[in-house]
Amino acid sequence: MSKYFDVCIRGDGVVGRTLALLLAQQRLRVALVAAPAAPTPEGQAPVDVRAYALNKASRELLQGLRAWPDSTGAAAAVTPVQQMRVWGDDGGQLDFTAADAGHESLAWIVDVPALEHRLAEAVRYAPQIETLDAPAKAALTVVCEGKKSSSRAEFGVHWTSKPYAQKAIAARLASDLPHRGIARQWFSGGAVLALLPLGGNGGNSVALVWSVSMERAAQLEQLTDDDFCRELQLACKEETSEETSALRLISPRSSWPLSLATADHWVGPRWALAGDAAHTVHPLAGQGLNLGLADVASLAGVLAGREYWRELGDERLLRRYERARKADVAAMGAVTDGLHGLFAQPDSRWQALRNWGMKGFARSGFLKNWVARQAAG
Repeated sequence: MSKYFDVCIRGDGVVGRTLALLLAQQRLRVALVAAPAAPTPEGQAPVDVRAYALNKASRELLQGLRAWPDSTGAAAAVTPVQQMRVWGDDGGQLDFTAADAGHESLAWIVDVPALEHRLAEAVRYAPQIETLDAPAKAALTVVCEGKKSSSRAEFGVHWTSKPYAQKAIAARLASDLPHRGIARQWFSGGAVLALLPLGGNGGNSVALVWSVSMERAAQLEQLTDDDFCRELQLACKEETSEETSALRLISPRSSWPLSLATADHWVGPRWALAGDAAHTVHPLAGQGLNLGLADVASLAGVLAGREYWRELGDERLLRRYERARKADVAAMGAVTDGLHGLFAQPDSRWQALRNWGMKGFARSGFLKNWVARQAAG
């Protein structure tokens, strides 16, 4: 006879494992279903170059689960961001500091493989969680499989996607200079280039996330490592060359298409979606994983606060989670979509307007500090 669980979580990435640990704290019996491994070219070992900017709320959530990666030593997996520098394409510039937000750091850049390892270890020592290869019967099924989820269709979910005709290129690089805890970002002609500090305080490695048109991505993907670094240096602009010094690749490059996407409904009788299985946004604000972790924190809170007579899969109960999260996710999607559209306009009048706006924003202490606090969570 098959075992019955309180909750079955499909997808064992960062979002799925975090939810499993939160529910295990409630003494619920959790089945965590491993997602299918992504295919890799024959003869090549998979290399994960992802790094995420996590805000204060995400950090506190993971610390509460004892899953926050090591932030000390030569192999530090967490790097605090003390300053954010943003350049437009015609002299516009913004600087945010942790002091603007009133926090110790604006964000923390986290090495994803290290975070996944810490979560996996926490799951391994949680007796309420059982890792499975296939879905199991449960009072509630939560889909955390990411944007390419194969389970959404089972629940009649309609997935609406707005392609950006862009790809994100990611890699790890080393610089001749220490990063000084500064995250750097350039907007230019529709492209968005971000260099995120890695390796802890005093480190000199960075994570690259470079969003470019499909045509430009195809060109960059064909370049040698040296030529790619030269193109990257040019994209950082001559007037900011001291910000990056000489950059050299220390990892393979990876890329993926970008889109703004959402599910038409996130919950139903005995099921719910969370994380990228429910929504995706443009990575220019670095909020994708923060949104997913906020999803599972909200869902776990709703389940913990349910009336004693409600079942875990009660649709009315799950609607509370959907209402609590949909507005925040829609707002972030609108902001990132609007910024992408604004900086993608090639017309010189739009260029003048957006850079005028950046300069005015930089002079507005109250508004800048408010935005810094929102970004810090």
